[in-house]
Amino acid sequence: MAQEEAQLPTFHADGIDTATIDLLVDVLDKQAALPGIQRMRAWAGAVLDVRAGERALDIGSGTGSEVLEFARRVGEDGAAVGVDPNPAMIAVAERRAAAAGLTARFVDGSAYQLPFEDASFDAVRCERVYQHLDDPAAATAEIARVLRPGGRVILIDSDWATAITHPGDPEVVRAASEALLTRTVNPTSGRRLRGLLVRAGFAIDDMGSEAVIWDPEAARPLYTEMRRAALEAGVITQEQHDTLTAEMEQGIAEGDYLLSVTMYAVLAHRLPR
Repeated sequence: MAQEEAQLPTFHADGIDTATIDLLVDVLDKQAALPGIQRMRAWAGAVLDVRAGERALDIGSGTGSEVLEFARRVGEDGAAVGVDPNPAMIAVAERRAAAAGLTARFVDGSAYQLPFEDASFDAVRCERVYQHLDDPAAATAEIARVLRPGGRVILIDSDWATAITHPGDPEVVRAASEALLTRTVNPTSGRRLRGLLVRAGFAIDDMGSEAVIWDPEAARPLYTEMRRAALEAGVITQEQHDTLTAEMEQGIAEGDYLLSVTMYAVLAHRLPR
């Protein structure tokens, strides 16, 4: 049986621990390599259509990969900016930008209080941030504030209520999945993106979705956290925890496993006020 993983790090701004930066980066890099996330990002980049000379912002920029893509698109006359609440993550992104020879700016900041003037950007993207937000409406209002009239935004997020986990006893898996949902601030954020944008004064232009299938290396930390959450909540016994662990590890070893979750993306533009 594989050794249990360290506890999955939090991405909620109030719980950031810069000491876990290596684990955070490893988690993000493994997730970025998933084919489903790559397909979602490719589609989102195509429809957001950032162009030369534009100013583009990525909220929750993490390792900076999507800001670097912005930098390639906007060129010398534009601006590619990332904002993240974790200073250690910003340092990682800055190092990667320098290694790539690209000009990008990374700023310490919160989705609730973006450190930019009104109408500062032509395009904004925000991926898998809303599931960590206590007040997504406030964050959406901030996006509207920093976008110029007609500016585009794409929000991308998971809906964890759509997750499918196999193998394991269905009742034990259900209890473990529900326990993990209680630890996510906004677990069904994916289905709420469209309404948030409409209420904030945006017109919807397009929507997309992708059932992201996780490979073993990306899935195992989530499997571990799911079991831990259920055990600590008292909804499964230690025996059920250990049995589920063995079943999941055996499934991974035999290639008989699945962890998938649906991600949704909504493209919109800001209406004049």
